[in-house]
Formats: sequence, structure tokens, C-alpha cells
Amino acid sequence: MQDWTPPQSVNLVDLGFMDARSKLIDLAAFLDRVQRAGQTADFRVQALKNAIALLSLDEPKRAEEVLLSFSDPSREPIAKATMQGAIGAHRG
Repeated sequence: MQDWTPPQSVNLVDLGFMDARSKLIDLAAFLDRVQRAGQTADFRVQALKNAIALLSLDEPKRAEEVLLSFSDPSREPIAKATMQGAIGAHRG
């Protein structure tokens, strides 16, 4: 049986850059299409733009902040759902 050796350091930029780049280009293309269609006032588009601004935070909690930006901040449950299914962003 061989001695166990710890894994080598992984270059996260090498592993994830192309995927992140692709997602960012997809997002930019989506926003271009929405703008050409005149649908930028939709609350979900505004939520995306607000979340994009959070990417410039210089702390390692960007994912948490982005997720929370889409979430309903209320603490009390509502008596009855007004619809079925999720829409992906809080209408706020």
C-alpha cells in the first residue's frame, strides 16, 4: 500500500475561468436581447442588474450577497400563496 500524499495545489483560475467567462457573455447577450425587446423595466431584469453590481464586492461572500439579493427579505409567512411556482426574484 502506498503512502498517502495530499493533493497538489489547484489553480482555480485555470479550472474555472472559461466557464465563468462563458456565463458572463451569456448574461450580457441576454441583457442585450431584453433591452432590444424593450423589457428592461421587468423586476427580474432589475434584480439581475442589482446582483451584477454585487460582483464588485471585495469580500469572499459575493455568492451569499447575490443569492440574498434575489430573496424575499420578509420574516413572517403569508397566509396563502398568491401563485404556484417560483419566479426567481423577489418583486420587492
